[in-house]
Amino acid sequence: MQVKLATSRGFCFGVEDAIEIAEAAIEEHGAGNVVALGPLIHNKQVVGKLSDAGLDQTGSLESAPSSKMLLIRSHGAPPETFARAHERGLHVVDATCVLVKRAQSVVRQLHEDGYHVVMIGDPNHPEVRGVIGYAPEVTVIDRGSDLEKALPFRERLGIVAQTTHSPEHVADVIRQILTRPFREAKIINTLCLEVTRRQEAAAALAREVDVMFVLGGLHSANTRELARICSEVGCRTYHLETLEQFTVAMVVGKTVAGVTAGASTPESVIVEFVRKLEAV
Repeated sequence: MQVKLATSRGFCFGVEDAIEIAEAAIEEHGAGNVVALGPLIHNKQVVGKLSDAGLDQTGSLESAPSSKMLLIRSHGAPPETFARAHERGLHVVDATCVLVKRAQSVVRQLHEDGYHVVMIGDPNHPEVRGVIGYAPEVTVIDRGSDLEKALPFRERLGIVAQTTHSPEHVADVIRQILTRPFREAKIINTLCLEVTRRQEAAAALAREVDVMFVLGGLHSANTRELARICSEVGCRTYHLETLEQFTVAMVVGKTVAGVTAGASTPESVIVEFVRKLEAV
C-alpha cells in the first residue's frame, strides 16, 4: 500500500520541552522523587516511558510528601495549585507550554482591564481548567449552543480560545457571540500555530488519499480535532491510539493511505505504523 505522511505532524515544541524538563528533573532528583498531577501529556507510550524512568504521574497535591518535586504538566495549572504546593513545602518544576502560559497571562490581563473573559474551549480539559483560574470569573463556551445558558449580558467581553481548537471552530463561535448585545469585544488569538499547521496539513492530505489514519491518544484534544477535520473533508478516517488497534479490514479496497499524528505522538510511533501499512 502507498502511504503518504502529513507534512506537519507529531510532537510540538511544547511537548518536547515538557518531556525534556521531566527527564531532567528525574535525573537531578532521582526516580520516585518527582510527582506530576496526572499524565504529563496525552500519550500512553510516553507516559509509560516516563513512569518507568521514575516519574510518579498518579500523585495528588495533598498526598505528595514535602520532600518531593511537583512537576506542572504541559497543560498548566491554576494559581491555586502553585500556592498550595508552596504551602505544603513542595518544590515546583513548571513544564507548562509557553503558549498556555501566554493564554494564562492574557486572561489575567483582560480581567484586570475590566473585561468579562470568555474562553472558547472544553470546560473539562486540563488546559482550560488551568487558564480560567487566572481570573475570578470566566465563561467557558464550547460551542454556539452553549451561549443562551452560559453567557449572561456583559458590556465588555474579552475573548480567548483553547490553544488546540481549530481556527474555523473558534471563528464560528466568535461570530455567534458577536450577535449578542455588548458594548465592546476584545479578541486575542491564543491558538497554537503549530497545531493549526498540523490541522491544515491533515485536511490537505485527507483530500488526496483513500483512507486517513490519525495517531495519538484517544483523550488528546488536538488529536481528536485532527480526526474530526479529516472526517469532515469526506475521507474515511480512523483515530488509533496504538498499533494493535489497526486491522487489515480498514484498508480493504484502498490503495493510498494518509497518516498524521497529534502533538503528543512521538515520531517512532509514526514510523512503526507506516512500516506496517506499507507491508499490507
